[in-house]
Amino acid sequence: MKRINTKSTSKQDDRLWKSVLETVFEEFLLFIYPDACDLFDFARGVTYLDKELDLLFPPEEGGKGVRFVDKLVKVYLKDGSEKYILVHIEVQSQKGKNDLEKRMFRYFCRVKDKYDVPITAIAVLADDNASYRPARYQEEFLGTRLTYKFETYKVLDQNEADLRANPNPFAVCVLTSLLALKRKGASDDELKGMKHDLYDEMMRRNMVKGKRQGIYDFLTFFAHFENPDMLSIFENEVKQKQGKESTMGTREYLLDKAKKEGMDLERAKAHQEKLEIAREMKKDGISNEQITKFTKLSSVEIEKLKV
Repeated sequence: MKRINTKSTSKQDDRLWKSVLETVFEEFLLFIYPDACDLFDFARGVTYLDKELDLLFPPEEGGKGVRFVDKLVKVYLKDGSEKYILVHIEVQSQKGKNDLEKRMFRYFCRVKDKYDVPITAIAVLADDNASYRPARYQEEFLGTRLTYKFETYKVLDQNEADLRANPNPFAVCVLTSLLALKRKGASDDELKGMKHDLYDEMMRRNMVKGKRQGIYDFLTFFAHFENPDMLSIFENEVKQKQGKESTMGTREYLLDKAKKEGMDLERAKAHQEKLEIAREMKKDGISNEQITKFTKLSSVEIEKLKV
């Protein structure tokens, strides 16, 4: 059987990119910038400015059908200064429209105007169009010329062997995206085999439990099975690999708890997804009343959520 079409999975993929970036942002910096250890003060962490970015540039301005994820992050350097990094992930090419180039320039202008700090921008191109390579925005009129150049990282260009050899956990995320692009149309059995391969790659890398969970979720849900039962089969096979002791942590505990209380596995997963959405909404400062209305979760469940 073939996988469902990309149109029905786009929003899920977008959310996964946003979530995994927050989970392994330090690893992302180390993956992209070779001198990251000498440059960034990781002891101070980072500050995510998604809410501020949304106010400056509402997501709907991207246009209907455009698939992308944006993260504005304040980072701290070892010299004591603060800088801003804009990470843009494009999951559907807009070749010929110049949408990305113009949007990147507008981001720069608005962020610079509001915060007046040095900004670097990188666009991760996770699309399947080999010729789509936006890298600069230009305009010219009567002898005045403007050129804004930003960094790009094209997933399709990456070497599979190099990614497998890279011990950085973020390499597994890139490898997941690359294999999904290369193996479009794979059967459910082939897709399950790919996920097991990615799981094994993840387990070969050292990382804390929370980061491992985030990458596991990314590789599990990034490419979708046509038959929803295959997801349960894959996760059960993962548990068999682990033996009696599971590394899935809180998520697995909640699913097992729901099953014992009479909730079937699919309903348990749907409930857990609602909890994760509610947690993200709380991070964004949305009121418990609004979260209850949107997710249909109880106020008690929402109040207990830690952010």
